[in-house]
Amino acid sequence: MDIAEICAVPPLDKLMLDPTITEIMINGPDRIFIERAGLRVQTDLRFEGEHRLRYAIERLLEANPGARVDMASPMVDLALPDGSRVNVCIPPVVYGGPHLTIRRFNRPVKVPQDLVRVGTMDDRMAWFLGEAVRAGAAVLYSGATGTGKTTMLECLATRIDPVERMIVIEDTLELHFNQPNVVRMLGREPNIEGKGEITLGRLFRNSLRMRPKRIILGEIRGREVIDYLQAINSGHRGSQAVIHAANPREAVLRMEQLSMMAGRGADRKAVSQQIIQGLDLIVQLDQHADGVRRTMNVTEVVADADAPDGIALLDIFRWVPDRIEAGNVSGRYVATSHQPRFRREMELAGVIFPPDIFTADVGPQDLVEVAR
Repeated sequence: MDIAEICAVPPLDKLMLDPTITEIMINGPDRIFIERAGLRVQTDLRFEGEHRLRYAIERLLEANPGARVDMASPMVDLALPDGSRVNVCIPPVVYGGPHLTIRRFNRPVKVPQDLVRVGTMDDRMAWFLGEAVRAGAAVLYSGATGTGKTTMLECLATRIDPVERMIVIEDTLELHFNQPNVVRMLGREPNIEGKGEITLGRLFRNSLRMRPKRIILGEIRGREVIDYLQAINSGHRGSQAVIHAANPREAVLRMEQLSMMAGRGADRKAVSQQIIQGLDLIVQLDQHADGVRRTMNVTEVVADADAPDGIALLDIFRWVPDRIEAGNVSGRYVATSHQPRFRREMELAGVIFPPDIFTADVGPQDLVEVAR
């Protein structure tokens, strides 16, 4: 079935055929919200009744063989043929009828320069991050839901050599790459008997036997963080991952906490050392009141004996706000003059740096250390 056939139930059909809509949020049959150009609004559309909404969900399930949603399993993640992601929740875990959240795969950005065009970063940042990824920097993309982490990962990954073997590990199909030597691995929830689960950590460990050059982890949420840290410290430099965190410091703390909770004998000092030795950059994203998704920090991870966990976070680039007033946001992307420790490795990979790429263009008031 194609997407038009799957989503033929009104008003879902109208919403899915609108290329300007990036997200659809259905809170029961008569409350439908959309996101367009980064801004969310409520529509006047509605389903004829809850039975029609449930029928629309049944059609989505048909496109995902083996997927189910019922009283015993009231939540499910689905994928559509066009790459869109769907989350379904039904009572009793939600109130007011079934809820659908659809993240459309109609991204207007595909390469690093597109990120400049939509205001997510400036030319210097796009050049630097693209070359860092090409040269094998290990990058962690951090931010809240919907801030553009996955989109940025995909855009920067276009700079990876097509012959490099990439293994992509996710629990829901989301990442899309055009390179030919890509292996996609998908986790699986346990069945109703509690059997058949395939964890991301298990996939990660198996991927190491598949001769990967890079491992792309769709999202760090649990004990797979230990596998990721071991990978970037054992020859798989250039691996990428996504994490939910509000700032670079919180991203590091979350990795440490998840490692401690994994129950595999890790201690904070050892985990911190792995982060320092293996992780090169944290790219922090946020979405502002004007709907624009911006790169707030491009941050290097370095050792600091005086820090509680031995980790210092030093911005290479950051976004500095000039004015935030009544939903109007203005600011500028600036360099801090800090040069990354892996500049030498990038140069050995053939990167030729422009002479002013790291020249500071910030005032003293802007040179604030990343929050600890």
